[in-house]
Amino acid sequence: MRSNRWDASERGPVTLDDIARHGFDPDAPRRVGVAVSGGSDSMATLVLLAAHFEVAAVTVDHGLRPEAAEEAAFVGRFCADRGIAHTVLRWNGATAEGNLMDAARRARLRLIGAWARENGIAHVALGHTANDQAETFLMRLAREAGLEGLSGMRPRFEAEGMTWHRPFLGQTRESLRDHLRAQGITWIDDPSNANDRFDRVKARQALGALAPLGVDAQAIAGVTANLSAANAALHRLLSAEVARHVSEPSGDLLIDAKGFAAMDPELQRRLIVAALRWVSGAEYAPRAAKVQGLLSEIAQPGDRTLHGCRITSGKDAIRITREAQAVADLRVAVEAGAAVWDRWEVTGPATDVAEVAALGEAGLRQCPDWRDTGLPRASLAASPAIWRGETLLAAPIAGFGAGWRARISRDAFATWLIRR
Repeated sequence: MRSNRWDASERGPVTLDDIARHGFDPDAPRRVGVAVSGGSDSMATLVLLAAHFEVAAVTVDHGLRPEAAEEAAFVGRFCADRGIAHTVLRWNGATAEGNLMDAARRARLRLIGAWARENGIAHVALGHTANDQAETFLMRLAREAGLEGLSGMRPRFEAEGMTWHRPFLGQTRESLRDHLRAQGITWIDDPSNANDRFDRVKARQALGALAPLGVDAQAIAGVTANLSAANAALHRLLSAEVARHVSEPSGDLLIDAKGFAAMDPELQRRLIVAALRWVSGAEYAPRAAKVQGLLSEIAQPGDRTLHGCRITSGKDAIRITREAQAVADLRVAVEAGAAVWDRWEVTGPATDVAEVAALGEAGLRQCPDWRDTGLPRASLAASPAIWRGETLLAAPIAGFGAGWRARISRDAFATWLIRR
């Protein structure tokens, strides 16, 4: 139905319809989920993609404004008129702590990701535009972000077990609105977009002030594209260093000390940040000052902790493992012989009431053959164990208890590094 090859030079100027038709190539899916708030960007994304794909729309009601329910209903009526499946997901944003905008973004990804998995959808489109890209650039610039941050939002990324797309990231908001106007389609303007309590609104206002200098959304999009190309080149160099100098024994990361010492400082920083995120499962990197502090002393032998990880520097290797204290209170019930605990998938025989918790030092003393694993005590103490009350049933990584297995539930580090 769709060609996997698209040569824009043979077709003249690229249109929004061209982008919708070919924006997922070369591995375009049959079904696409579309996150739709009712605003112009997401409405245009839905309309444009629906002309070429089987689409399902999803709206997240954050419960932050009384108008939110009616906005979700507006999207529902629009979809019903066009025969498009539509689902409303709800999140109690009133309970969020800290940065509300960021908490809402993370909640959207989590809720939409779960919805898509339940419905067999592997690709979800977001309606971000060049205006969003420019606003994000200015906000990150204010935070003194480095190359990775200033490279902007990615047009495609992996999260929550699926692929997310921003097909119209290079197009302006006004061009999408023109498309809606031409079809007589209305949209909803979120009043929070005028509330300068939010940094994004302040960035939007700043763009208006910068326009006379020629600094507009399209100009910044060109800058972020250039920075993104430079960032990708460094990322390829890092991936090559990982292939040469990093191994992954039983969920730990082992970095060759000499290879690490020979790396460019920027590659060292990127490797450590990525390793800490992979081992801890954290969505965000630790603060730059803390990372710099770790790097300043990582060549010296000893143990350190950061970001829920234990970093052990030795003569031959730097080992990064989960910090036992970070998972000391994490307990997950075993159901039908399976559980997901921290970053591990644990499976075994069906049993009476049992739960997965950290092995800990107390559990380790009950594993007579733990030294045969070749893993340090600290690594094993943070590994998953199956308990019934205070009784240790099994510790798969420590070689104790037949019939139970544990595996890391995410991609291998090298694969995760490429996809993130």
